Amino acid sequence: MDRLVKKKLPRHIAIIMDGNGRWAKKRSIERIIGHRKGIESAREVVELCREIGIKYLTLYAFSIENWRRPKKEIEALMNLLERYLKNEIDGLLKNNIRLMVIGNIQDLPLPVSEILQEVVEKTQTCDDMILNLALSYGGRDEIIQAIHRIIKAVKENNLKEEDITESSFSSYLFTRGIPDPDLLIRTSGEMRLSNFLLWQMAYTEIYVTEILWPDFKREDMIRALIDYQNRERRFGLTSEQLIKTG
Repeated sequence: MDRLVKKKLPRHIAIIMDGNGRWAKKRSIERIIGHRKGIESAREVVELCREIGIKYLTLYAFSIENWRRPKKEIEALMNLLERYLKNEIDGLLKNNIRLMVIGNIQDLPLPVSEILQEVVEKTQTCDDMILNLALSYGGRDEIIQAIHRIIKAVKENNLKEEDITESSFSSYLFTRGIPDPDLLIRTSGEMRLSNFLLWQMAYTEIYVTEILWPDFKREDMIRALIDYQNRERRFGLTSEQLIKTG
């Protein structure tokens, strides 16, 4: 912790929480147990991020592609998500953490969507930190939906074609109002984005660790942050140009 430099910390961290199933398989236990252990890691990471002042944390909890998993596993995951939301609401309020959601929420089972909406509404005035869950989410799908909304806005004369810019396009995404991630952390060693925040991660720093998500703890998060703060973010410029611009 004493190696972290507050002014060099990312404003927005996104995490692909990968490896729950493999963690369970290595132990010859049911996959759902791996997902349960993964929730413990998520809780630990959320607590740390709030403690050190990270403003935005986006967790890739369930992708559009995950709907193709076995029905039994999906049902178990949805039940787990419902229990997690019920158990965490008091903690979110106590720690002044606002819950937000991106993705196709209408695809979630009714009990899950109801408790999700309840937590979102109850925490909407919390402002210490924003915990953003990506549920039934896909980056390509998000972009296509944004295009449809832009086309509709143009047809209804609420938007001029010449006003379509990178900035205005971003305002039609699920993440409107949230800055692009500064750091993406992916566990389990996989070297891919998995259809996650494709537009938003144009200049995101990527940190991949072989650690499976249920084993990812505070010290691992701190290690990722130390790695991040030692990087030089150039955004297409040279090092010399960055020095001149201060």
